Amino acid sequence: MRFDPELIETVRADGSDPAAGAGPMTARHSGGEYADSAGSRTQGLLASRLVIALVGLAFEARVAAGPDVLVVCHQKGRDLADLIRNAIRSGCRSMISFGIAGGLAPDLRPGDWIVASAIVGRQRIWPTDPAWSNTLLRAVPGSRYAPILGVDAPVAEPAAKRTLYTTSGAMAVDMESHVVAELADAHDLSFAAVRVVIDPAYRPLPQAALVGMRRDGSTDLPAVIRELMIKPRQTLALLRLAADLFVARSTLSRVRQSLGPGFGYHGLQ
Repeated sequence: MRFDPELIETVRADGSDPAAGAGPMTARHSGGEYADSAGSRTQGLLASRLVIALVGLAFEARVAAGPDVLVVCHQKGRDLADLIRNAIRSGCRSMISFGIAGGLAPDLRPGDWIVASAIVGRQRIWPTDPAWSNTLLRAVPGSRYAPILGVDAPVAEPAAKRTLYTTSGAMAVDMESHVVAELADAHDLSFAAVRVVIDPAYRPLPQAALVGMRRDGSTDLPAVIRELMIKPRQTLALLRLAADLFVARSTLSRVRQSLGPGFGYHGLQ
C-alpha cells in the first residue's frame, strides 16, 4: 500500500511518532512503499484502535489522539480510502469527525459546541448514530444537537454563510464531516461528529488565514507573513481570529479529555 505524505497522518495515542519513537506528531510516509518495520508498527496501530477520528488540522490531530483512537488528518486522495479500508479490516468499527468548525447559525460564538444530528452533503443527508450522539451530548454540557454541513473548501464570507444556513438548515460547517459520513456509509460503520465553533457567521475569514493552511493540516507561517505584507489591513482580523482560535482550542482540549477513550464509543458496539 502506498501513501502520500501530504494526504495522511496517523497519530499514536500518546501523540508520538511511531517511526521515530518520540516526538509531537505523526507517522509520516516517504511516498514509496512502507519499510517493513514501519509497516508492521502501523499495522499494530490499526489493530489496537476502535475508532477512526478524522480531522483537518495538525493541532486537531494532537488533541484528538487518545486510547483506542486512530487519528487521520484528512486531505483528498485515494490513499485516505485505502487507509480506512485497512483500519476496518484490522477491527475499527466506527468513525468520528472532530475539530473546529465555522458557525452558520447567527447566535453561535467561538467555543460553542455542536454535536451533529446529521451531516448535510452536496446531494444527501446522513443521520448520525443516535446512541453515540446522545453519549456525546451528555459528555459536552451545553452543546447543540443540530446538522453540520460538509463542504470541500473554506466558507470565508458572511454572505456565503448566511446563504448556506438558509439553504441547508445546518448550524455549522466543516471540511471533514461529509467525508466521514460517506466513508462510514460505504463501509457500514457507526459515525458521529462533534465540533467546536471558531469563526462566527458574521465574521469573515482573512485571506492570510486561508493561504496559511498547508495540505497536510499544518500552518505555513511564511505564506501568512507574505500575505500580510501585501495586505497589512488584514492584521487586525487575523489577530481576532487568533483569539477565537485560542478559545476554541482550549475548549477542544478540555472536552476531548471528558470524552475519554474511544470518544465515548465504548459499550455501544
